[in-house]
Amino acid sequence: MSTENLPQNPEQPPRKPRVAVVFGGRSSEHGISVVTAGAVLRAIDRTKYDVLPIGITRDGRWALTADEPERMAITERRTPSVEELAESSEGGVVLPVDPANREVVYSEPGSVPKALGEVDVVFPVLHGPYGEDGTLQGLLELSGVPYVGAGVLASAVGQDKEYMKRVFTSFGLKVGPYVVIRPREWQRDESAARKKIVDFAGEHGWPLFVKPARAGSSIGITKVDDLSGLDEAIAEAQSHDPKILVEAALRGREIECGVLEFEDGPRASVPAEIPPPQEHAYYDFEAKYIDSTPGIVPAPLTPEETAEVQKLAVDAFEAASCEGLVRADFFLTEDGEFVINEINTLPGFTPISMYPQMWEASGISYPELVSRLIDAALRRSTGLR
Repeated sequence: MSTENLPQNPEQPPRKPRVAVVFGGRSSEHGISVVTAGAVLRAIDRTKYDVLPIGITRDGRWALTADEPERMAITERRTPSVEELAESSEGGVVLPVDPANREVVYSEPGSVPKALGEVDVVFPVLHGPYGEDGTLQGLLELSGVPYVGAGVLASAVGQDKEYMKRVFTSFGLKVGPYVVIRPREWQRDESAARKKIVDFAGEHGWPLFVKPARAGSSIGITKVDDLSGLDEAIAEAQSHDPKILVEAALRGREIECGVLEFEDGPRASVPAEIPPPQEHAYYDFEAKYIDSTPGIVPAPLTPEETAEVQKLAVDAFEAASCEGLVRADFFLTEDGEFVINEINTLPGFTPISMYPQMWEASGISYPELVSRLIDAALRRSTGLR
């Protein structure tokens, strides 16, 4: 879709496409989503687009928020929330589930609903379940509204680390050893489920990484060095997701690579390396967002290694049927093999996040990156494609 295709009044100049930036959400990554939204709102070219910020509270209410990105930053080691930014504690925004009508409506109890105008494209900057996992994408498909990023299937695959790994394996991409404990396994026989993890450790050794299967931003992950820390790690992961994933530790360097959809298809950025953080056991949430452990961009790789990881990143993008953008995370093992750890269909997008830094080093600034993602979404149709 282009600006010329938007509904026009012949007596008025062409209007700019209207972008709804949707952020917050019900997942444990709510605060980082708000920080990401602030960065996106600052970067959007207001000469090209009109903007409507919509926040989703932790309990799922769609709230109208002020366009004030300066309030969407980490302060005193604390992330912001939609509840702090909402213009009302009760008002709600409604996106009509009607492909023939893209008008957004705002209502408050006891008041006449107010039309906020049509939305031409949604920029979802939600991380984790109920936003990055295909649920919001399904709603937008029903509404017939174009949106930035992966579709329903790719979003769901990218969120569930088990099925992500299964897809990658089926396409010939190398993944590390892992084991999954589903909720019914734990409920049916807790001791058998725990033994499954212990047996996995016996085969692959300690340490292990115990993770929520469907979360991101390194939330809920514990590095477990021996049997004594296992139960606490399981409880922590299950507090975020009843399905957990346990991975064997891979010795090697952490390498990331960005993928961006261009007019002629996906291309990879220069890769980055995540060095071991000095004050953290691994690259956890605080190392990423609070203490801002810097990555090395571009990664100190040979030309052959760089070309290989770029190809693998695009292969992962294609394997999961992604659109728009992806950050692909790899380990470069001690024997020189790239092993894919995961993809993020909506990677961290704050100014200090690796995805925009890799594209900056590749010649695409943050504002241009945002514009390219919006334009790519406007070019695509909704529905089967």
